[in-house]
Amino acid sequence: MKHSSQLALILITFQGTVIFGASTKTLSQDAILSDSVNMLTFNKDIAPVVFQNCTTCHRPGEAAPFNLLSYQDVRKRAQQIEVVTRSRYMPPWLPEEGHGEFRSQRRLTSTQIDTFRKWIADGALEGDPNDLPPLPQFTEGWQFGEPDLVVEMDEPYKLPAGGPDVFRSFVLPIPLPARKYVRALEFRGGNPKIVHHVVMQIDEAHSTRFLDEQDPEPGYEGMYAGEAKSPDGQFLGWTPGKVPMESPLGMAWRLEKGSDLLLKLHLLPSGKPELVHFTVGFYFAEKEPTRVPLGLRLGSKTIDIPPGKKDYTIEDTYELPVDVQVLGVYPHAHYLARDMQGQATLPDGTTRWLIRIKRWDFNWQDEYRFTNPMFLPKGTRLEMKYTYDNSSDNVFNPHQPPQRVVYGPRSSDEMGVLWLQVVPTDVTKLDVLKRDFAVKDRRARLEGFQHRIHTSPRDADAYYGLGNMFSAQGDPEAAIQHLRRAVQIKPDFALAHNNLGHVLLAQGKMTEAMKLFHQALQIDPDLALAHNNIGAALLMQGNNEEAISHFRSALLTWPDFAKVHHNLAEALLLQGNKDEATQHYRQAVAIKPDSIPLLLSLGNTLARQGYLVESASHYERVLQIQPGHVGAEKNLKLVRAYLEKNP
Repeated sequence: MKHSSQLALILITFQGTVIFGASTKTLSQDAILSDSVNMLTFNKDIAPVVFQNCTTCHRPGEAAPFNLLSYQDVRKRAQQIEVVTRSRYMPPWLPEEGHGEFRSQRRLTSTQIDTFRKWIADGALEGDPNDLPPLPQFTEGWQFGEPDLVVEMDEPYKLPAGGPDVFRSFVLPIPLPARKYVRALEFRGGNPKIVHHVVMQIDEAHSTRFLDEQDPEPGYEGMYAGEAKSPDGQFLGWTPGKVPMESPLGMAWRLEKGSDLLLKLHLLPSGKPELVHFTVGFYFAEKEPTRVPLGLRLGSKTIDIPPGKKDYTIEDTYELPVDVQVLGVYPHAHYLARDMQGQATLPDGTTRWLIRIKRWDFNWQDEYRFTNPMFLPKGTRLEMKYTYDNSSDNVFNPHQPPQRVVYGPRSSDEMGVLWLQVVPTDVTKLDVLKRDFAVKDRRARLEGFQHRIHTSPRDADAYYGLGNMFSAQGDPEAAIQHLRRAVQIKPDFALAHNNLGHVLLAQGKMTEAMKLFHQALQIDPDLALAHNNIGAALLMQGNNEEAISHFRSALLTWPDFAKVHHNLAEALLLQGNKDEATQHYRQAVAIKPDSIPLLLSLGNTLARQGYLVESASHYERVLQIQPGHVGAEKNLKLVRAYLEKNP
């Protein structure tokens, strides 16, 4: 058979025929096998990569918009996959290679990306079925098995079909009979396509319940956190694709009984009404933690980016006062951030990368834990630098044309934070690190509140926060000024009324303080803080009966309010009710076992009642916490001397 000398694209048919233009030439089966032996196939070369890096999200019930479970799934989207992997848009892994080694990396190697491209060039063949690895086995339901405790919404929240992003917070009481230590926590959102991300905090003070109760729908609008905090240096949150993590061995975090779980959700309308219903599972450790981490926050609360600015930067530094191990990092910003740098400069001048992200993507933020903790000696300077692009060239810019953007919680605002989770190598130095970093953190928060007031003169929350900070720093006049402004702007701000009254009471302005406490209770009748303050004021006036009534009301809504147990015990002692007073002193110490004032009060009460051995144990505990405490040393010496004379 004649054939053309002009060569065209070669195709191998199932019959073993090679086509040259319009003519054909039949080859032996051995020749076909020889030509195809180097061709890549899905079953042998591609499936292992897809199953390990893609299928986690690209499967039914997860956030990805389509499945990648089979040859047909991947073949249909081969060109799209090649584009997004070559650009490293997928898999979603933001840290740059060589700038920190993290656990559970989803980054493809250059070889894997080239393999996928070559597979397509070879014709995207399926290959021998015997080469296909088994599909990954994913745990259905709770990833760590049945939780020790599950909390969930009483009723779902109905997300509107359209409109801007929704920022809404939800308060879930945690029914615990006693303090527990949490080794893992898992959020199950039910509808990952509309839940953009979740930040979780613990509210021991019940400071956000009243907002939830006042709102007719589940939860309340905005991201106000009240007194809620991240527990023991933990990053508690959820983003699409994020898998739950267990705390390192010996580092479970403390969860007090009676606490609330505050969940701050960023929700994305989908074009139709959606129901938001979530549950949270807690997994408890069998033992108390032996190490407690601390979260160090680098960043800026004074961000103010002019429209059109392409290279706006923020920078922050902190020098470590003790040796630490860095366990993980959590970078956070909104849509305008582009480049993120986190470094550590050691005392000898050498630098180490904490993280580097050259193409920040708000939709794929995550927490990153180092494969091996990074040791940093005392004197190391932690540094962060973020760059923002507020021009029309930034395709992620939520404002077209660009607008001025300032610091704030909305996604159309901007933020810039680099959290580091660290543990002192010497566990006895934790308080040194806490105190030192608190100075920097207070300064940053003070600057942030002042900037918010400058940019938003009617921001009641900013005036409230600034007033509380001045109060804590011992500047009552400035505190009163800013708390009054918060109440003027927002007359139904129960916490602001209460805190303003608290400062005025300390200034001796009893009448005005009592008026403010009662106004707080008119707004929120269950506000334990206000009941406690009224009780304390009545106790100062000698009105024990009414004071006791308010203390008991406070404990109805906040059973583990240690300060109220202490105050109630003081009032009961004045009535001569020593037995019940002692019970409440004991409860106060059980809630806050390391509180020196509570330990001293209980020790003194027990000593007066003749329980000298037990009282001595509490004085000894004070001296363990604060060696050399004069009051504890004096009382312990008296108790021991009496016991020696009267064995």
